Amino acid sequence: MYIFIIILGIVIDRVTKLLSIKHLKGKESITVIKDFFSFDYVENEGAAFGILQGKQYILSVIAGIMVIAMIVYLIKYKPSSKLLKLSLALVISGAIGNLIDRLYYKYVVDFISFHYKDVYYFPNFNVADILVVVGTFLLSFYIIKDVD
Repeated sequence: MYIFIIILGIVIDRVTKLLSIKHLKGKESITVIKDFFSFDYVENEGAAFGILQGKQYILSVIAGIMVIAMIVYLIKYKPSSKLLKLSLALVISGAIGNLIDRLYYKYVVDFISFHYKDVYYFPNFNVADILVVVGTFLLSFYIIKDVD
C-alpha cells in the first residue's frame, strides 16, 4: 500500500508543478483569496525557506541518501505500524518529487503562496513540501506516542 502512496504523491506533485510551469511561469500570480492566498511561480535553488541557495548538489545527495535509507528500512524491517509506513511513504514521495526537480531543472518549482496583504509572505512551497511536512509530523507523532 505504501508503494501506491509514494507513486500517487509523486504523480500529484509532478502534475501540479507542470501545471504551474504552464500557467504561472512568466505570468502574473493567480489570486485565490485576496491578500491571503495565491499561486505564484518561484524557482527555488535552495532548501526550505530558501536556505542553502545554489547548493543543489549537496541537497540532491542528501535527499537521495535519505530516500534510499527510508526505502531500505521499509523493505528490510517491514514495520507493522500503518502510521509509520504512511509517514515514511509521504516523506519519500515528497523528497523524490523535489529531487526530480533538482536533477532535471537544477531548482525546485514552488507555487503556493500564503501571505498577509503585503506585510508578511510565508515562503512559497509545493505539494512535495506538503507531503514531507505532513509525513514528518506523522512520524514525530508515531515516535512520541509510540502508536501502532
